[in-house]
Amino acid sequence: MKLIRFGEPGAERPGLIDAQGVARDLGGVVPDIAGAVLSDAGLAALRKIDPAGLPKVPEGARLGPCVAGTTKFICIGLNYSDHAAESGMEVPKEPILFMKANSAICGPDDPIIVPKGSQKTDWEVELAVIIGTRAKYVSEAEALNHVAGYAVTNDVSEREFQIERAGQWTKGKSCDNFGQIGPWLVTRDEVADPQDLPMWLTVNGETMQKGSTRTMVYGVAHLVSYISQFMTLHPGDVISTGTPPGVGLGMKPPRYLKAGDVVELGIEGLGRQRQEVIADPEGGPA
Repeated sequence: MKLIRFGEPGAERPGLIDAQGVARDLGGVVPDIAGAVLSDAGLAALRKIDPAGLPKVPEGARLGPCVAGTTKFICIGLNYSDHAAESGMEVPKEPILFMKANSAICGPDDPIIVPKGSQKTDWEVELAVIIGTRAKYVSEAEALNHVAGYAVTNDVSEREFQIERAGQWTKGKSCDNFGQIGPWLVTRDEVADPQDLPMWLTVNGETMQKGSTRTMVYGVAHLVSYISQFMTLHPGDVISTGTPPGVGLGMKPPRYLKAGDVVELGIEGLGRQRQEVIADPEGGPA
């Protein structure tokens, strides 16, 4: 099952994609793609609905982030060994956790906004794991039972803010529109193996990233279990699991995004995103 949220920012409605690829409105069935709707029981109830009886989503409607009610947007750093190498960093002995502000979350085709003063805005295609039921101190064997599904995310990053300025990575990861999620949430029953998903990203039609979740250092089940030892995961929480090589930071010389660029990315079976890159309209003079 593919679940969506559509409409203007802050006023999105829940929906699904039917077997013919038509977007249907779930607004009369559930309040949102959030909370108990993401549980196994909630998803099972949605599967019993005949999509043909649901209204069609208006053509051209904006897609919002495919999940709501997110209390935490957790990211994993350097989780692909070849990406660690291109970044000049060692493969971590344990998963590196950092947070991306929830205010960075936006729709899959919403623009990448280059923040004021940025010279090093970068791209990162990643597999997002969306939590379906509360997870605390769960074992690796139990971990996937707490997952509602998966989505594409672009972990947009400002490398100067992230690496060259004092402190942790958060401020280089949390600018507005630095967290596109979607186009849809694919429920876990439709993803046979989250560790075997080809992924890609292009800038202006040129392939930058081409990888697979096979090369993750720490897989999805390990990450859910590991994170749950430190914090309780709630329905709607998002884990962005790291990126394969091909980011701008790793190029020689480095290459970064500028206004007018177009970024496209996707993961097999989970859909694709397209983002135009714009300067922050609230940034004023550089």
